Amino acid sequence: MSLARNTNYVWQRGRVSERSLSNVGLGLAVLSGASFGISGPLAASLIAVGWTPGAAVAARVFVASAVLSVPALLQLRKHRATARGVRSVVLYGVVAIAWPQLCYFNAIEHLSVAVAMLIEYSGILLVIAWMWARHDHRPRRLTVAGSIAALIGLVFVLDLVGSHNVDGVGVLWALGAAVGLAVYFVISSATDNPLPPLVVAWGGLTVASAVLGLAIAVRALPTHAVAIDVTLVQRDVSWLVPVLGMALIAAVLAYESGIAAARLLGAQLASFVGLTEVLFAVLFAWLLLGQRLNPTQGVGALLVVGGIALVRIDELTHRGDALTGPGSSRPAEARDIGAAAF
Repeated sequence: MSLARNTNYVWQRGRVSERSLSNVGLGLAVLSGASFGISGPLAASLIAVGWTPGAAVAARVFVASAVLSVPALLQLRKHRATARGVRSVVLYGVVAIAWPQLCYFNAIEHLSVAVAMLIEYSGILLVIAWMWARHDHRPRRLTVAGSIAALIGLVFVLDLVGSHNVDGVGVLWALGAAVGLAVYFVISSATDNPLPPLVVAWGGLTVASAVLGLAIAVRALPTHAVAIDVTLVQRDVSWLVPVLGMALIAAVLAYESGIAAARLLGAQLASFVGLTEVLFAVLFAWLLLGQRLNPTQGVGALLVVGGIALVRIDELTHRGDALTGPGSSRPAEARDIGAAAF
């Protein structure tokens, strides 16, 4: 009887530990969304004074890669890079960082920014489809409901009210960005990669730098930059402020926390929480550029948050059933604790 009570105690302890890690992952995912969200307003301040989008994203990736080089190389001394890990990093840099950015900036040449962004964020549905096809993780009702609510919310947040001229070429580029977004969450969630998030982020940014550098060299990505002051919070500041902000916050912090979050939450939930990037982008646009949130966008924000909440509730409910239900399998940590008790 005493052994049974002890086993039940450590089992419950494992369950609490798993939920604690999940909460940490949720916090990291929101931090990543907030970090990514500030990139738009910062880039907009540069574009307003004559920078091309290509120049802004290149500066962001180049500087971030350089900043992470020393700490990443120091961590590599303690972690052996496997061939599989290197392939994953190369794929991450090309398909999850460079590719979606190139696609997105080509898309906005043919579509409005709002339409291009909405199509790109449809990539979360590709994540659900991938998890279903590859891992047989069939989406449950709450997840489906959360998907619909979040996407409807995005329509309102992006304020797609007026008439938009939809160009087929632009739609194809935006769909390419959606594929890149889905790959970002799937690769980031891989737990079999022994490399720490910081090294993966640095490797991906370094590979993306090489790809973007090649695109600039062959003139596939037009670039133009000017070293003049920009306007943020109704004040003139150096152009270095948005460049460093995009590199340190919207790249270094965003990618590292995003990878760590995806490993803790899984690709599906991490991709939904990633939708908060749009909400933070609207918030930062208001704070930094004076662009206010209208009532329609406020309704959309509530729908997005509600959609994320539904997916989160579904995730926690499913985990609880898996832990306590008949024939269920306990999480790895709980199994290890239980084995130690015996």
